[in-house]
Amino acid sequence: MKVLGIETSCDETGVAVYDDQLGLLGHELYSQVALHAVYGGVVPELASRDHVRKAAPLIDSLLQRIEVAPEGLDAIAYTAGPGLVGALMVGAMLGRSLAYGLGIPAVEVHHMEGHLLAPMLEDQRPTFPFLALLVSGGHTMLVRVEAVGDYQVLGESLDDAVGEAFDKTAKMLGLPYPGGPELAKLALTGDPSRYSFPRPMVDRPGLDFSFSGLKTFALNTLAKSAATSQDKADIARAFEEAVVDTLFIKARRALQETGLGSLVVAGGVGANQRLRDKLDTLDAAVFYPRPAFCTDNGAMIAYAGMQRLLAGNAMGLAVAVHPRWSLEGLGR
Repeated sequence: MKVLGIETSCDETGVAVYDDQLGLLGHELYSQVALHAVYGGVVPELASRDHVRKAAPLIDSLLQRIEVAPEGLDAIAYTAGPGLVGALMVGAMLGRSLAYGLGIPAVEVHHMEGHLLAPMLEDQRPTFPFLALLVSGGHTMLVRVEAVGDYQVLGESLDDAVGEAFDKTAKMLGLPYPGGPELAKLALTGDPSRYSFPRPMVDRPGLDFSFSGLKTFALNTLAKSAATSQDKADIARAFEEAVVDTLFIKARRALQETGLGSLVVAGGVGANQRLRDKLDTLDAAVFYPRPAFCTDNGAMIAYAGMQRLLAGNAMGLAVAVHPRWSLEGLGR
């Protein structure tokens, strides 16, 4: 079975084809970073329009490169949420229309389920059950995963997601968009001993996160400094270390409380090298997708869609998207 995956939840257009026998046949990704950089963040209407322009040609390019005719596809999976409603509608309408025209089933995919299952695209993959740490621009959560579709959210951010906190702090420091990777790069030159930032909510029970106060702490520290390039690097280093330590402490606590021995780390922040180095010291097997599959991509949607189809899920003709969508309510 060959499944075409389409990802258009935010500012990246991703497409891929996954074969249940041969694995990932190929994927393509178009990033809108240059389009949104001038505005310092994602402009939803511009994102939607760019998906309209890029998605269909990207699919054509991919199918030609992997030598699969449209008639050779068995199903189409598309991201139906969560995300920007206009961007989601582009992928959903395209995916559903292609499926109807080809006479094949279509299935909607939860964006975070795609991230959660992305490590399954690698040669070394976890076995169920496992703990998942999902860290992206829109979500920060710890999830107990019993099987595909069987998810229990153990903790999540009460305010800013970790990726959002990275981007906002980077903007304070005057770094270009997208800020998260730029902050991590700047932190490499920072003095780790100069500033000590708090580790929010680690001194109380529970597995929830909060990063808005840490962002404010960084702003206040910057205001008290001379704001030299070294000051900014030192603040970036202190901020990154506080985030990494917080995620590490909560992940370790979740592993201890659940008794699970495997941790999956997924989402854009999962590509952060300092976070990976820290989590690798856990007394657990830790699994990551390759860096290209940490950020939004079509491969994770194709794989998750394959699992949904194998479980008997498929959509009717009506198209619906879910800008807000609970991971726990998916079912198998």
